[in-house]
Amino acid sequence: MLDNIKHSIVLLQIAKNTAHPVNGLGLYQLVPGSSSHITAPLMAETVLPEGPVQQGVELGAECRENARRQSRTLGAPASLAVPDMSYSSSEGEEDFYDANDYPPTGSIASTPSGLKAFDSDGDNASNPIQIRQQLPPTGRKISGKPDNIEHIDDDSLYDDESDDNLEIDSNVSVIRHLLSQVKIGMDLTKVVLPTFILERRSLLEMYADYFAHPELFISIADAKTPRERMVQVVKWYLSSYHAGRKSAVAKKPYNPILGEIFKCHWNISDSSESLPSTDDVATVPDGPVGWCTRNQLVFVAEQVSHHPPISAFYAEHYNKRISFNAHVYTKSKFLGLSVCVYNIGQGVVSVLDHDEEYVVTFPNGYGRSILTVPWIELGGSIVISCRKTGYYSNIEFITKPFYGNKKHRVSAEVFGPEDKKPFLTINGEWNGLMEAKSNDKEIEEFVIDVNKLDIVKKQVRPISQQDDNESRKVWKDVTLGLRVNDIEKATAAKQNVEQRQRDEAKERKDNGTEWHTKLFHRGPEESWHYMKPLRQRLMTSNT
Repeated sequence: MLDNIKHSIVLLQIAKNTAHPVNGLGLYQLVPGSSSHITAPLMAETVLPEGPVQQGVELGAECRENARRQSRTLGAPASLAVPDMSYSSSEGEEDFYDANDYPPTGSIASTPSGLKAFDSDGDNASNPIQIRQQLPPTGRKISGKPDNIEHIDDDSLYDDESDDNLEIDSNVSVIRHLLSQVKIGMDLTKVVLPTFILERRSLLEMYADYFAHPELFISIADAKTPRERMVQVVKWYLSSYHAGRKSAVAKKPYNPILGEIFKCHWNISDSSESLPSTDDVATVPDGPVGWCTRNQLVFVAEQVSHHPPISAFYAEHYNKRISFNAHVYTKSKFLGLSVCVYNIGQGVVSVLDHDEEYVVTFPNGYGRSILTVPWIELGGSIVISCRKTGYYSNIEFITKPFYGNKKHRVSAEVFGPEDKKPFLTINGEWNGLMEAKSNDKEIEEFVIDVNKLDIVKKQVRPISQQDDNESRKVWKDVTLGLRVNDIEKATAAKQNVEQRQRDEAKERKDNGTEWHTKLFHRGPEESWHYMKPLRQRLMTSNT
C-alpha cells in the first residue's frame, strides 16, 4: 500500500511539473521513431490570464465514490451554487472565445496527424463558399479530401451524426496546448482550446439529446399513479445521457454565442394502424416551433448569457400536456489530470393534468486521461423531487475509482413521501445496462439497456430556411471545415463568428443599449423560464 501511495505522489508531481515547468524542465517532444531522444522544450507562447488562481489539487468526486448520502431531504433540492456576478452580464469584447484563435507557432500549432488540410496554395484556400463547392452531394459520406463538384447541401453535414475520433497524435497536441495555459484549480472559462478538439455542433443542440428517446419522456404523463410517474421520470432521466456522447474521444461542442437559438422536433411513432386524428395533425402556431403538430415533441434553446455562459431550453408535447424547462450555467476547472465541467442549474418536468412538477439537477462532466486519449464520464449526486406528492429520488453518478476499471456507474434510490427505505433501487451503467430491483408489488422490476433503445433522430429545419441566429446557420462554415478536416478554414470561420459578436457588443456599448433575450426571461434566484410555456397558453385559451 505504501508503494502505491508513493507511486501516486510521483504521478501527481509529474503532472504538476508538466503544467508548471521548473528550472527549464517542461514538456518535451519525442522524436518520431525513437523512444529516448528528445528535442527542445515545447513551450506555448500564451500569456496566462491575470487574477488569483486557486492552488492545490481539488478533492473531486472520484475520491468519494463509496460515500453514501447520510440524510435525505424531502421536497425541492437545496439552493444551488450560482456565480457571484449577475447572469445578465453578457457584454465585453473578450466574451466571444470558443477555441484557440491564434495558435502558437511550431509543432503545437501544426495541423494534427490525421486532420489533413486542403492545398493552401490555391486561390480558394480561404474561401468557405468555394470549399463547400468541392464537397460531395447529399447522401455521400464525407471523408478525406472531397471530390471536386459544384454543390453541397449544408444540411448533409449533419446527416451522419457520428463523430470522427482524434488520433493519438492529435490528443498530444491538445494536451501541450492546454497545459501551457492552466494551473491546477484554475477556472477554464477564458482558456482557449485548439479548434480541432471541437465537436461539430453547438452546445444548445447537444442539450436536445436529453429527448433522444421521446417516448420515454411523454410516457411520464401516461402513468396512472404518482409512484408510477416518479419511476418513469427516473427512467427517462437515466436514459437521457448516453445519446449526447457520440465520440469515444472527449470533444467540446461549440460555445454558443449570445442570442443563439436552436429549434428542433421529434416525430412520435404511433403503434396503432388507425389514421391520425385531426387533433394530432393540427399545428401549434403559438408554440415554441410553430410549424410542428400537437403530436410532436418540440424543443427550443437560447443562449441567454455569454459571460457567464448560461443556456436555457424548453420542450413540450401539446397533446400529452407535458413540458420541461431548464437552465444550465457551465463552469470548468482544471484538476491536474482531468478537467471538470460543473453543470449548475436545474430543470422542471411539468405534468399539467396532475399539476405536478418534478425538479431535477444535473451531474458534473469530467474529461479524463488528458495526458493520453481523453474520455468523458459523469459524476456527482443528483436529486429528483416532486413537492406536491412527496416522492423523490437520490441518484449517484459514480466516477471511475483510482483502482479498478469500472466506468460510467450509476445508482439510484426512489422513495415515497413517508418511506425510510427506497421502494426501488437501480444500478448499472448510464451508457449501458441498468437493472431495477423493486420492494413494492405495485412496481415491476425492469432492465434498461440504452444501447438497445432506438435513438429518434431530431428534425431540424433546413439551414436555408433558418434565421441568422440559429445554431446550424451560425456555425455552418466551422462545421464544414471540421467535417472535411480542414482545421485552418474551421478556425478562420470561427474567428469570423466571434468577431461579428464583438462588433455587435461594441455597437451596443457605444449606443448605450442592452441585450434582451428573445425566448426566455429571468426569474427568481437567477433562474430562466420560457416566456410562453404550455401551461400559460392553455390557461389563456380556456378563459
